[in-house]
Amino acid sequence: MTVMTRALVRLSSLLAIVAVAATGASAQSYPTKPVRMIVPFGAGGPADVYARVLAQHLQENLKQNFIVENRPGAGAVIGTVEVAKAAPDGYTLLVMSNTHTVNESLNPKRNYELMRDFVPVSPINESDVMMVVNPGIGVKSLKEFIALAKSKPGQLNYASSGPGTPYHMAAELLKHMTGTSIQHVPHKTSGDMRTSVLGGHVQMMFDAITVLAPNAREGKVVALGTSGKKRSTVMPEVPTIDEAGVPGYESTIWLGVMAPAKTPQPIVDLLNAEIRKIMARPEIRDAWGRQGAMPMTMTPPEFEKHLRGDIAKWAKVVSAAGLAPKE
Repeated sequence: MTVMTRALVRLSSLLAIVAVAATGASAQSYPTKPVRMIVPFGAGGPADVYARVLAQHLQENLKQNFIVENRPGAGAVIGTVEVAKAAPDGYTLLVMSNTHTVNESLNPKRNYELMRDFVPVSPINESDVMMVVNPGIGVKSLKEFIALAKSKPGQLNYASSGPGTPYHMAAELLKHMTGTSIQHVPHKTSGDMRTSVLGGHVQMMFDAITVLAPNAREGKVVALGTSGKKRSTVMPEVPTIDEAGVPGYESTIWLGVMAPAKTPQPIVDLLNAEIRKIMARPEIRDAWGRQGAMPMTMTPPEFEKHLRGDIAKWAKVVSAAGLAPKE
């Protein structure tokens, strides 16, 4: 080995040590400035609501501001792309849902790849959704709705907060399992979706149970079924869709946190540990349980496995329901 070669080897080793030390130091002192949490969905929906609760607790634990910013549009693509382009330093995080795992097969024009451009941090929670109709269509049960839809193929509409969202996929799964033809009317946000159904402009939708419960009890919408394996603790009087006439039906909405790819692993691990602590708090479990949401806790590798499994699951549903993009 020449003198020059030995010098280069020593220099490379020194640079590697400095890089490792810098990463450790940045993770040890993180966060030293406000952290942005981008929610690629509209204000007032589950992702927005739970992100704000999480941000408040992270702020208390880590003694730094965690700021929630809504960037809705294009089926969550607009806000997601913003995070994908952000510096991988832990100061811009993505609050995501199974909309993102669906979009991997449903939306080829999303300008990012979930498992390439992001690193899993932690899940947040999982909850069921509820199917409701406007009272004006005159049905009181899921079987009546299915019969009406079959008698009027293509004439009934359902609202969603955008392609690939859990509300969209819950309805498409129902269509696929019942052999009905119901037209999709996508909206920019879940608030817009609710306004359409409450106003009678669109007949049906799936939405968060806690948001819809007051409207259902006041008769503004008719609740036909919930999407989980068991009845919701929020509205136990409403049967599951499985009970109501579609055996085997199940479709939930879950939320999580991801960071731009190449975010230092110590920062990812720190955020994961803090989120797991928050999810384990009895007051969080009790409060969210009353809202029909169950906190989820996983390590980053476990969350990565969950994400890959969900991508594969919804790819099959997208293909079976005929939603796969045409070549």
